[in-house]
Amino acid sequence: MKKILTRALLACAALAAAPLAQGSGDAPKVLRYAFLIAETGFDPAQITDLYSRAVTAHVFETLYHYDPLAQPAKLRPLTAAAMPEVSDDFRTWTIRIRPGIFFTDDPAFGGKKRELVAEDYVYSFKRFADPAVKSPFWSTFDDAGLLGLKALRERALKHKTPFDYAAPVEGLRALDRYTLQLRTEQARPRLIEAMMAGSDLYGAVAREVVEAYGDRIMAHPVGTGPFQLKSWRRSSQIVLEKNPGYRERFYEAEPAADDAEGRAVLAQLKGRRLPMIDRVEIAIIEEAQPRWLSFINGEKDFLERVPADFISQAMPNGKVAPNLAKRGIQGFRIVGPESTMTVFNMEDPVVGGMAPERVALRRAISLAIDIPREIQLARHGQAIPAQSPVVPHTTGYTADFKSSLSDHDPARAKALLELYGYRDRDGDGWREQPDGQPLLLVRHTQPDNASRRLDELMQKNLQAVGLRLTFKTAKWPENLKSVRGGKFQMWGVASAADRPDAQPALQRLYGPAIGGQNLSRFDMAEFNALYERMQALPDGPERLALIHDGKRLAATYLPYKQHVHRILTDMAQPWLSGYRRPLFALDWWQYVDIDNSKRPSHP
Repeated sequence: MKKILTRALLACAALAAAPLAQGSGDAPKVLRYAFLIAETGFDPAQITDLYSRAVTAHVFETLYHYDPLAQPAKLRPLTAAAMPEVSDDFRTWTIRIRPGIFFTDDPAFGGKKRELVAEDYVYSFKRFADPAVKSPFWSTFDDAGLLGLKALRERALKHKTPFDYAAPVEGLRALDRYTLQLRTEQARPRLIEAMMAGSDLYGAVAREVVEAYGDRIMAHPVGTGPFQLKSWRRSSQIVLEKNPGYRERFYEAEPAADDAEGRAVLAQLKGRRLPMIDRVEIAIIEEAQPRWLSFINGEKDFLERVPADFISQAMPNGKVAPNLAKRGIQGFRIVGPESTMTVFNMEDPVVGGMAPERVALRRAISLAIDIPREIQLARHGQAIPAQSPVVPHTTGYTADFKSSLSDHDPARAKALLELYGYRDRDGDGWREQPDGQPLLLVRHTQPDNASRRLDELMQKNLQAVGLRLTFKTAKWPENLKSVRGGKFQMWGVASAADRPDAQPALQRLYGPAIGGQNLSRFDMAEFNALYERMQALPDGPERLALIHDGKRLAATYLPYKQHVHRILTDMAQPWLSGYRRPLFALDWWQYVDIDNSKRPSHP
């Protein structure tokens, strides 16, 4: 093992020292941009943050992927040879893997080419069930109900023994070298969206690599995807290069007939071999001004999510500013399939629980928060109020649905607090708990300017109704770790949909998902039963009614205070072409091209 790791380090050093291969003697095509939040690592089974997943989406590959231009979303085979064969009862899914796909070379393979086979997906999916991995997405597989997988996990937990990867699992089998079969306990009509699409999480990993690098696997991603990790300076820089052994794959897409922009992209790129660029260099720039300036000064080719402070300079009234348009800078703007929210820890003795006074406290906090002012001042108009956990572009979202989540009503908030015994008994201006104990709200937050602005607004809102709010500040990855472990009271976070269905958004309230996607630790029998019924139903009116009921329960008990759906504005330099923000995927680097002849003389 030590010899393998030593050879790996030497190979990485040699790669770092070697010049980047250039086709036909041309300068390499390098995409440079910045993440606004630091990554946590690159093991698909362990990560949850979007920034780490943006990297793994390009290193690993799952069975299916979303067409880069189709709207509404459409799935295509990626490593699968065709769309799955599905039984009439939606309980058996058979997928054939395309032969001749290989992992990138790595010392863990002993100098041999390593082909992707069905057993790699069996192993990769089992890792989500391994208690030692502590995967935040085990709940997705638990939801899927693959026959025998949960029992194998529970055996390891009960006997405190290592997870038995060699044990056969009835619902997760390689029928032969290239055929994978999934069988579920109950009907799962959307299983393909749940765990067969999304290379960031469900791409194939090789067992040899995981075993060779052990607890260092977060820093050593090896997949079959279009890019490979070259270097990583934690929270500073991530560099990837084109996978030199990537199979022949060509640009194809199906934009709608009335999608002029999409059809123009297709006309330009159809038939081009993927990926079209050679290298991706990602910096971590958390503060808005330096990130904006790095783009405007031409140091970065792409700006993901124009900071709210600069939106009026970038795209006033939704159009690229004239001075930027003259430079050929491109703008892209959509309401994102995402939401921002305040998470309440339902196990916290102050804000948690289902007792009437605790529900009243959460509802009073919600009514005290001024969402219109947040949108106007902190977000510079770049958001719309959220009415439920369900996000735009997904099943069950309707623009005309209204709930109390967006109401700003300090008078009602005060009345609720008074009614349930949250009063200022000592005249110091701050309310106490119903039993007379001090009432102190603590919100986890980050040390950047955008977070500070939101924190200040919330603090003023709550002060106006007599609630004292303080903050516990740490970097985002540290806050996520605390929240996952239930060691928090309140936290502000955003979440984006990874499929065109509402179920994952509602999973945040599903009891068995505690420790994973259910950050609030909410556990209610009525909601759990509703969620499980929703799982098995095909799309249609009956399922939509259940989604509506789920939204109603979320607004009633408020384990999360939904804030806004953000308007996402991206910008690209004139030499970058082919970009379109994917709605439900994180991979797009392979679909863009760079024309170095249009670059300024300096990099």
